[in-house]
Amino acid sequence: MKIKTKLRLGIGLLFAMITVLAVVGIRQVSLLSADSRNILVANHNSLEYSRQMLRALDELEVHAGALDAFKKNLEAQQHNVTEAGEKEVTEQLTRHFEKLKMNIRDKAAIEQIRSDALEIMGINLDAITRKSYIAGQTAKSSMVWIGITGTLCFIIAFTLFVNLPGNIANPIRELTESIRQIANENYTERVHFGSRDEYGQLAQSFNTMAEKLEEYNSSNLARLMIEKKRVETLIDNMHDPVIGLDENRTVIFANEEARKVTGLQATGLVGRNATDIAVHNDLVRSLVQDLVEPRPKTSGQAAPMKIYADDKESYFEKEYVDISIVPTGEARPRSIGHVIILRNVTPYKELDFAKTNFIANVSHELKTPISSIKITLDLLRNERVGETNEEQRGLIDSIREDADRLLKITGELLNITQVESGKIQLNIAAASPREMVHYAIAANETQAANRDIRLETEENGVHSDVLADTEKTAWVLTNLVSNAIRYSYDHSTIRISLSEDDQCVRIAVTDNGQGISQEYKDKIFDRYFRVPGSTKEGTGLGLAISREFMEAQEGTLTVESELGAGSTFTIAMRKVG
Repeated sequence: MKIKTKLRLGIGLLFAMITVLAVVGIRQVSLLSADSRNILVANHNSLEYSRQMLRALDELEVHAGALDAFKKNLEAQQHNVTEAGEKEVTEQLTRHFEKLKMNIRDKAAIEQIRSDALEIMGINLDAITRKSYIAGQTAKSSMVWIGITGTLCFIIAFTLFVNLPGNIANPIRELTESIRQIANENYTERVHFGSRDEYGQLAQSFNTMAEKLEEYNSSNLARLMIEKKRVETLIDNMHDPVIGLDENRTVIFANEEARKVTGLQATGLVGRNATDIAVHNDLVRSLVQDLVEPRPKTSGQAAPMKIYADDKESYFEKEYVDISIVPTGEARPRSIGHVIILRNVTPYKELDFAKTNFIANVSHELKTPISSIKITLDLLRNERVGETNEEQRGLIDSIREDADRLLKITGELLNITQVESGKIQLNIAAASPREMVHYAIAANETQAANRDIRLETEENGVHSDVLADTEKTAWVLTNLVSNAIRYSYDHSTIRISLSEDDQCVRIAVTDNGQGISQEYKDKIFDRYFRVPGSTKEGTGLGLAISREFMEAQEGTLTVESELGAGSTFTIAMRKVG
C-alpha cells in the first residue's frame, strides 16, 4: 500500500470517527431536547390553563370578567389535549361550563368544574412524571452511546497515533543510518523494507546506488580520484604559489598561496584560459608571457620578481616545469601541461640586502684608513723625512703590498655591493679597446715583472671603437690580466689578443697556467667561489663582478680552459655604429 494511501486512510478514519461521534451526540441531544420540549410545551401548558380556570372560577362572584377568562383558558386547553383520557375530561369540563353559564350560582356545576380541572391537572402531572422518567432513561442511553462511540474513537485514534508515525519515521531512520554508513565508505550497506510502497521503491533505488558506489570504489578510478585529492591537498598546503596549466594553457589548479598573490578567487582562476586572465591581471600576464615567449637564458641567475604579498613588497623566483609524457605505443614525448612555481625568497633577499649594506659600510670605512696608510708609507720612503736602511725599506714595501691588497679587496667589495643592489652606474660611450688593453697592461707591469712574466699584445689590426663604460671595462681587463699573472708559472708568457667581426670586438686573455677543471668551469663566476685546493689568495669576487659589469653593458665574459693547459678569458663588446 502506498504511503499516500495510508495517510489518506488514517486521516479519513479519524474524520469518520469524528463525524460518527458528532452524529451520535447530536441525535442523543435531540432526543433529550424533544422530551424536554414535550414536558414544557404540552403538560406544563395544560397545568397552567387548569390553574387559570380554577382562579377564574373563584372570582366569578367578585369579578365580572372572570367568566370570559375561564372561557379563554378552556378554549386553549381544548387545543392542548396531548394525554390519554385528557380529551374526555376536557369535553366533560366543557359541558359543565355550559351548564354554569346558565346559572353562575350553581354550586353543583362549580364543584364539577373544579373536579374536572383538578383531574386534568392530575393527568398532566402523571404525564410529567412519566416523561421525566423517559428523559432520564434517554440521558442514560445517550451517555452510554456517546461513551461507547468516544471509547472506540479513542482506541482507533490512539492506535493511529502510536503506529502511523512509526510507519513513516522508522524507514526514514533506517535509511538515514544506511546513508551514514555509505558516507563512511561502507558500500556493502543495504536497505530491506519488504514493502512495495514509496519506501520500498526508495530502498530499491538506494541499494542500486550503493551497488554502483561499491563497484566504483573497487575500480581503479576511485583510487585515482583519492590520489588526485591527495595531490591537490598537498599542493594547496604548500607555502609557495603553484599554478598548473594544461597543454592549452587552461588553469587546472591553483593553490591558496597562488590565489593570494594573484588576488583572484578559485572561480576566477581554475577552468579559465591563462591568456584570458592575463588581460586583467598583471602578474598572470607576466607569467604567461614568459611561458609563451621564453626569454633567452643568461649565465647569471634571473632577478626575482617583486610582488606585493603578506602586506609588504616580497620577492619570488619563477620556475617553469614542463610536464611531458610518452604515450603508450609512441616513442616521442608529448607535452601535457606546465607547472608554474613561485618560490618566496623574501627572507633571503632581506638578509642579502642587510649583508650588502654591511659590506658597503665596512668597505667604505676601511678604504679611507688604508689610503692614509699608503700616503704614510710614501712619506716614509721619502728621504726628506729621514733615511731608512735596506731592511726598513723592505718592511715598508711589504706593508705597501698589504695595503694595496686590502685596497683592492675593499674596491671589489664596493663593486659587488653595486652589483647586488642593482645600482651599477654606467657611462656608456665610444671607447677604444686598444687603450683599455694598454691601461690593463700598464697596471700589471710591475706584478708581471716581479715574476718574470711577459705580457704580449696582438692587436690584429683592430681599430674599431666599442660602446662601453671605459672605467669598468678597463677594471675587468685589469682583473683578468692580474688573475692570469697570479695563476701562471714564473717566466711564462700571457697573451692579450684583439679580434673583431661585424657586430663586436673581442679581447682574449690567455695564460699558460694550471687551467680549470671542467666541474668548476661554470662555478668560477659565482660570488665568493674559489676552486678547492687553490693556494692563491683572493675573495672570489673578481670574476663575478667582471661578468656583472660586462652583462650590464650588454657584453659577455666567457672562459675556455683545460686542466693543465691554461685558460682563456674572453670579453665581447658591441661596436660603435
